[in-house]
Amino acid sequence: MLTAEAVFLTILFVFVLLIIGSVIFTFVAERRNPPTGKIIDCDGVRLHYQEWGDASQPCVVLFHGNGSMIQDFASSGLVGLLAQRNRVLCFDRPGFGHSDRPRWRIWMPAAQAALFKKALVALNVREPVVVGHSWGTLVAVALGLRSDYSVRGLVLASGYYFPTARLDVWLMSGPAVPIVGDIFRYTLAPIISAIMLPAILRKIFAPRPVPNTFKRAFPISLALRPKQIRAAAEESAFLIPATAQLQVQYPRIMRPVRVFHGEQDHVIEREQSQRLHQALRCSILHDIRNAGHMVHHADPIAIAGAVDSIRAEQS
Repeated sequence: MLTAEAVFLTILFVFVLLIIGSVIFTFVAERRNPPTGKIIDCDGVRLHYQEWGDASQPCVVLFHGNGSMIQDFASSGLVGLLAQRNRVLCFDRPGFGHSDRPRWRIWMPAAQAALFKKALVALNVREPVVVGHSWGTLVAVALGLRSDYSVRGLVLASGYYFPTARLDVWLMSGPAVPIVGDIFRYTLAPIISAIMLPAILRKIFAPRPVPNTFKRAFPISLALRPKQIRAAAEESAFLIPATAQLQVQYPRIMRPVRVFHGEQDHVIEREQSQRLHQALRCSILHDIRNAGHMVHHADPIAIAGAVDSIRAEQS
């Protein structure tokens, strides 16, 4: 009995140390990587965003993928290209980077689009071209479907649009489970994530190497915080239900859409973008050669050109 009690107390002590370590790690990570942009409060949610370019020019809005942050787009070269002729706004989506993700709201794409609509109105953004990558494409689509806000067009890169059998997304959803997931994300999840992250980055950038610009700019420590691990786990859990809700609405999108997908994407199959292209009324499909999931790093010139083509088409 004493042995069992000793084992239990030892495990409890280790867990308490890990929790304290996670809290300290979060504090240090956020201290070393402060917000690079501005904070706007919408519906009690603090959203972190960064702005580039001339505020008098037409606007482009960027939504990053699951687990990512503003620095992903900023390090790809896409922001610099777009900022030459546009006002560019890039947000940390709820729970990522320095944006909040209150637990009392279910952050499906429509909920995020509703929040961003209010933020964009507050920032005096009218009819932007919206660029989304990976999970961010669903937010872009949901914003494009709103009847109370008009977008000029959508540029969708490496998206997942139709529900399929995906065991991986359910396996990554564990930290989103209340109580048990909370304990996990404050103890073992940051350690496991840190071990897995190099392999994950190689996979999403393959067949190309992880760019040095990304390595220098992307704040890995912020991605390993319990807060962001929960956000990423929730979005993994929401992925299939979200696409199940959205898929019947795609034909309602009347604005021009440019769809991009890497021919060697090992994260999301190319068929997803092909099916979306067939479902839309006004779209152009671009397959990017020698590119994987991170097509905005592989060919930012093509994506910036797609934004220009939408502007030209609608002018």
